Amino acid sequence: MPELPEVETMCRGIGDVIGQTIVSVATPRRTRRPSPISPPPRRLATELLGQRIEAIERVGKRAVLHLRPSRASASARLVIEPRMTGLLLRVPPPTEQHVRLIVEFQAGGPPLTFWDRRGLGTIRLLDAATFATRCGPPLIGPDALSLRGDWLYEAIHASQRSIKVALLDQRVTAGIGNIYAAEILFAAGVDPRSRCCRLSRAVCDSLARHCRRILQRAIRLEGSSIGDETYRTADNRPGRFQRCHQVYGQTDAACPRCGATIRRIVQAQRSTWFCPGCQRRR
Repeated sequence: MPELPEVETMCRGIGDVIGQTIVSVATPRRTRRPSPISPPPRRLATELLGQRIEAIERVGKRAVLHLRPSRASASARLVIEPRMTGLLLRVPPPTEQHVRLIVEFQAGGPPLTFWDRRGLGTIRLLDAATFATRCGPPLIGPDALSLRGDWLYEAIHASQRSIKVALLDQRVTAGIGNIYAAEILFAAGVDPRSRCCRLSRAVCDSLARHCRRILQRAIRLEGSSIGDETYRTADNRPGRFQRCHQVYGQTDAACPRCGATIRRIVQAQRSTWFCPGCQRRR
């Protein structure tokens, strides 16, 4: 958390900075755990000054700002990965002590702020070649928003792993995390413990179809704000897709499809929720 829908919502929410030129960069050190920043903060600030934001895209669970330099040097990418509690904001942050990056623009207006309570998120400035190496194949698989069944089948059919663990592997498909893996598997009627090698092409087609549908709906509802609602949109509103969760976090509740009791298990050190009544184990 945040996963694909949340990061996509963040990218759309900060879209008004496209075309703006950076005039000030601050990386406050107000917490015991500073965020990983590369290059080091002073050099990062120096290199960002005068750069113009040309475009914003999402790569898996990363927000990527495409930069055009004011001087004759190579274009760069500012890559921000929110991880557990990171937020990209265009309004005042929830707390001052967890602000990791502040970017101000020539046109004025509110700064772009990266806030991260736990400090697990990363900030990296990469040249185009390094970006392609670190944020492209084979480290990052096809985007889950456009996942196809034949891609999924080819990626997993020889694996002994459980399908839930495979969906979390960003080399298989980029953007799915714990929340949406649970919801996708429930929608497709697949037990999360099913071995990848036992899934047919038809099942992979179903998984890909439900993956696209659920992620698109989650984006329309601006993501999921769960627990203490740490995740917020760029203008500080909670997401709404948590109201649509069918199994995630629903331990001992009745399955909305068959009425059986929803179970929680642990896979690869992550909680998994599923319905043993209507999610078939392959």
